[in-house]
Parts: sequence; structure tokens; C-alpha cells
Amino acid sequence: MTSTTPPDRAVPNLPSRDFDGTEAFYRAFGFTTSFRDEGWMILTRGGLQLEFFPAPALDPLSSSFMCCLRVADVDELYDAIRRSGVPEKTTGMPRLHPVRAQEWGFRAGYLVDPDGTQLTLIEQRG
Repeated sequence: MTSTTPPDRAVPNLPSRDFDGTEAFYRAFGFTTSFRDEGWMILTRGGLQLEFFPAPALDPLSSSFMCCLRVADVDELYDAIRRSGVPEKTTGMPRLHPVRAQEWGFRAGYLVDPDGTQLTLIEQRG
């Protein structure tokens, strides 16, 4: 007997100082809006889902929000983000840190979004 119940999963809840800005930023590299009202926004890209709550007073420079995006093709995601205009640099927001082999054994890069959230882009292994 097969179950139609979706698999268990966890979804990050991330801050957004401005839903319009957050939506435009993530849309530029392939996310689409699957839900939005005044108090919540859900963006998806393939199997990835990010959920955002309003945080208009957030200071991006002191934000400690982060999450990991584990994807089959980390280079494709990284290239899409870079093509959207996010620069590779070590300070400021938004910014990208290149994908490379990490000391903890996986290939990964980093995206820091305009609200100071760090998204670790990790190559998923089968």
C-alpha cells in the first residue's frame, strides 16, 4: 500500500525587512511566490522552500539568521545567483562566496541576502 502523505520536512523561517524587496531578490534567480499575505511569504525553487516573516526593524549587520540549501547541482544555483547580479565579495549585502571544497567534506558556497541572512549552498550527495 502506498501512502499519499507528503514526507516529513523542515522549512526555514527567515526575516524580511520588505516583502517586495525579498521577493524581487529571490525571483531574480528562480524562486517563485507560492503564498503571500501581510504576515507571511513562501518562495519556492524546485524542491527548495523558504518562508519569510516581516521584520521591518531588523538590522542586517547584526542578523544571525541562517539556513542551508542542499541541492543536487550547487554550481547551477550559484551561477544563477551570480547571473542575477549578486557580487562575489567578502563584505556588504547581498554577496556571494564561491563554491569550493570545505574542510568539513562537502562542496559549498555562501549567499548573504539583503537582510543579512546567510544561506549555505551545499552540494547534496546521493
